[in-house]
Amino acid sequence: MTVPMPPPAERAVVLLIDDAPDTVRMIAEALDEAGYTVLVATDGATALQRVERVIPDAVLLDACMPGMDGFETCRRLKQAPGMRTVPVIFMTGLAETARLIEGLSAGGVDYLVKPVVPDELVARLQAHLRVAREMNAAVRAREEEAAPAPALLPNPLTQRELDVLAWVARGKTNRDVAEILGMSPRTVNKHLEHIYEKLGVETRTAAVAQFARLARP
Repeated sequence: MTVPMPPPAERAVVLLIDDAPDTVRMIAEALDEAGYTVLVATDGATALQRVERVIPDAVLLDACMPGMDGFETCRRLKQAPGMRTVPVIFMTGLAETARLIEGLSAGGVDYLVKPVVPDELVARLQAHLRVAREMNAAVRAREEEAAPAPALLPNPLTQRELDVLAWVARGKTNRDVAEILGMSPRTVNKHLEHIYEKLGVETRTAAVAQFARLARP
């Protein structure tokens, strides 16, 4: 299965899952006015199809829907590629503590009691989106720190050839390198010819690209 691409960052995308047309209309209008892009699904199966194409930034999910209820929908959404860290906020008219705990256990981060108050919805949504962005940034930073450094290439160059290549990597011309290292431009050219041959490259640019990965003696 192809992992869906995340949406553009300019407007956060909210997936609204609810089978009540009046609720969908009211919430969609409130979110649009608050600057969000809203995707709508009227049941769990449609929601799962939506996230195959676009990863939303957050999900608003009705807990009580016919067929696949909100709790099962949440569990399946969390198993979809890219959805593990997406915050899911339940909307429910249920007051039973056990049912609310079920929603949080299924992967939800919060819940709103219907009828939903638009200002409260937007405020909670903003808070959870901020937390999700911070968590994702922290995860990426840890992954980058844990990533192995590029392997060093065997270094076939002599120390003098390394000196020449180091100055070339700093943008110096052959004449500049000759003056800095106290040799003739012709000698610099010969060193570069040997460098190209040993590194298996044809140009200065290609040689410079390999310079940072060469193991130093």
